[in-house]
Amino acid sequence: MDRTTYDVVVVGARPAGAASAMLLARQGRRVLLVDRDRYGADTMSTHALMRGGVMLLSRWGLLGRVVEAGTPPIRRTRFDYGDEAVTVAIRPSPGVEALYAPRRTVLDAMLVDAAVAAGAEVRFGVGVTGLLRDGAGRVVGVRGRGRGRAELVARARLTVGADGVRSTVAREVGAPRTRSGEGAGAIVYGYWSGLAVDGYEWFYRPGHSAGMIPTNDGEVCVFAGVPAAELARAAAGGRHQAYHRLLAAATDGADGRLSQARRPRRLRTWVGRPSFVRRAHGPGWALVGDAGSFLDPLSTHGITDALRDAQLLALALPDGDAVGELDAALARFADDRDRIVGPIFDVVDEIAGYRWDPAQLRRPCATSARQ
Repeated sequence: MDRTTYDVVVVGARPAGAASAMLLARQGRRVLLVDRDRYGADTMSTHALMRGGVMLLSRWGLLGRVVEAGTPPIRRTRFDYGDEAVTVAIRPSPGVEALYAPRRTVLDAMLVDAAVAAGAEVRFGVGVTGLLRDGAGRVVGVRGRGRGRAELVARARLTVGADGVRSTVAREVGAPRTRSGEGAGAIVYGYWSGLAVDGYEWFYRPGHSAGMIPTNDGEVCVFAGVPAAELARAAAGGRHQAYHRLLAAATDGADGRLSQARRPRRLRTWVGRPSFVRRAHGPGWALVGDAGSFLDPLSTHGITDALRDAQLLALALPDGDAVGELDAALARFADDRDRIVGPIFDVVDEIAGYRWDPAQLRRPCATSARQ
C-alpha cells in the first residue's frame, strides 16, 4: 500500500485537472495528479478553444506549444443559416492573435507536461475508488487502485474532482445539482482531410446543426448534431450513412466541399446529456470542469470552461493552512464560477434543445464570436 501526504490531490488529468495541478504546483504546493487513463490518450471533444481559453494558455506561457504542434490559427468564424451566411473576423487582443482547436492528444499531454515541470507528481492508470474522511466527515484525501491492483492512499488538505460528468468525487461527496437543463443534443463527428475551410464554420437549420473545426495534421473535425431524442431514428440504416445524411441536411453540401474531401473512416458519437451545474465545493473538496458544470457540446465551451475553473480555483486558494481560510476560499471560487456560468446556462440549454429557428441565432452568435 502506497501512503503519502500532499497539499492537494487532483482527480482527472484532462484540461481542468492538469491545469489545476500545474497552477497549484506553481504556487509551491505539493500536488498529486491521478488519472485512470494513460498519458496522451485521446478522448471525445469538439476541440474548439474560445477567446478565454486561448488567453489563459497565453498567460500561462503554454500557447506557443500549441502553435509549435502545428495547430492551425483560427482568424474568422462563419455562421451559415441556410438563407444567409455571416463571417466574423476574430478581433486580436493582447495574448490572443487567433483562436485554436488542438487535438486532445496534443493539448492534454501538453498540460500534463506543464504540471510535471511545475513540480506536480502525476500517476496514470490509477482509478479512485473512494474518499478519505476525518472524524468530522471532512474529505482528507483519496483511496485508489493502480496497475497490478496496487492500492493508493493519498491524504491531502484539498481534493479536487476534475473527473468529468460522471465524477467519482462528485458522487462520493453527494454534490447536489443546483441547475438542470432540459435540452440535450446528440453529435456524431469524424476527422476529414482535404476539406477546404477558413476558420470555424457553424451551420444551423431547423432541427439540425453542424460544425467544421480545423485541427492538427491538416484534419478538420466535422460534427453533425440533432436533438438527442431524434438520434436513434436519424441513425437508422447505419451510422456512416446517417452521419452523411445529417451533414447534408445541416450544410446543404457545404458548397460541394464535402464531396471533394476525404471522408473519415471512424466516427464517434455523443448520445446527449442535459446540461447541469453541481455545487462546486464542500469541506475539503472542490469540483472543476465538467465535474462541476457541464454545458452541451454544441456550445463548444467545454475546454475553455475547464481552464477557467482551474484559474479561478488557483486564484482563490489562500497561502495559509487554516481550515477556515480554505473553506472561505472554496466558497469564493464557487461563487465566481456560478456568476460566470449562470448567464449562459439558459442560452445553451435552449440551443441544445433545438428550440430555435436559424433567424433567432443570428445576433447572439455574431455577438459571441466578436467577444
